[in-house]
Amino acid sequence: MRGFKRALSLLFVLLMTISVVACGGSSSNSGSKKITLASGGTSGTYYGFSGVIAQRLNETLSDKLKINVVSTGASKVNVQMVDDGDADIAILQNDVMSYAYNATDMFEGSEPITSFSAIASCYPESIQIVANKSITNISDLRGKRVSVGDAGSGTEFNAKQILEVYGIDMESDITKSNQSFADSCDALKNGTIDAAFVTAGHPTVAVTELASNYDFNILPLDTNHINSLIEKYGFYAPVTIEKDSYSVLNDDVQSVAVMATFIASNKLDEDTVYAFTKGLFEEKSNFEHQKAALLNLETGVSGIAIPFHKGAAKYYSENGISVE
Repeated sequence: MRGFKRALSLLFVLLMTISVVACGGSSSNSGSKKITLASGGTSGTYYGFSGVIAQRLNETLSDKLKINVVSTGASKVNVQMVDDGDADIAILQNDVMSYAYNATDMFEGSEPITSFSAIASCYPESIQIVANKSITNISDLRGKRVSVGDAGSGTEFNAKQILEVYGIDMESDITKSNQSFADSCDALKNGTIDAAFVTAGHPTVAVTELASNYDFNILPLDTNHINSLIEKYGFYAPVTIEKDSYSVLNDDVQSVAVMATFIASNKLDEDTVYAFTKGLFEEKSNFEHQKAALLNLETGVSGIAIPFHKGAAKYYSENGISVE
């Protein structure tokens, strides 16, 4: 009887050990935090940039992170995915981030979305105002035919804000059209519009293709108007469009940019966001993407007008940058 009880005890201990190992195995084999990262369309920069970051961090931080990049409709959709719990981290324009957080512009009329916080700005998406050669100044756009990007897009709001600081009402002082970047460039070449707003990392494919068979200007913003935009909106940053970006340019062009920015759900723990932020900056030389060269700590905290996630703030603090 005693032997039977001893056998039962040993069997119980064995079963408990197997149970613990099984649970522990799940944690150690996939003990890394599984993260869904919302990016953009598969042919876009967001998807490719996020993909190379995820691939590298999944290798170097395999004990901490397991990132799954998903293709999405980009900025506005990405905010909503994080808010709904369908994504943990997302990349988006920082102006759209601000609109969502403050319930303005494309989010006007809805409740503010404050379920996320900032990780880092990554690279500029320049506001490029492409115009025919007869137009040399933004003020010259009054009365002209201007494409301001797709209806309801971030580009349309960029156009509205920039024209506004120059005293031009987008609805009454120009003949407005809503066209994609590619269609805008075709319309410029065909003479059916006079100028187009393009918000994208430069050089932009559609504009590069236009430069191969059409001569144009990219309209500069002067320092006073750049400062006005930054002061009024907070998410703009100055940018230089280098003359070698497009074959038709003879000089560098000063403009403003919104920033491609990573955000995180406030539900994502501090350690995970810290690891992601640290990896983002310290592995940048191993990210096989041209935009990775633009990652730096100074850029990382620029153009962000919402709170930073505690995990990101911890990393910046260790590097002498306070974002509290």
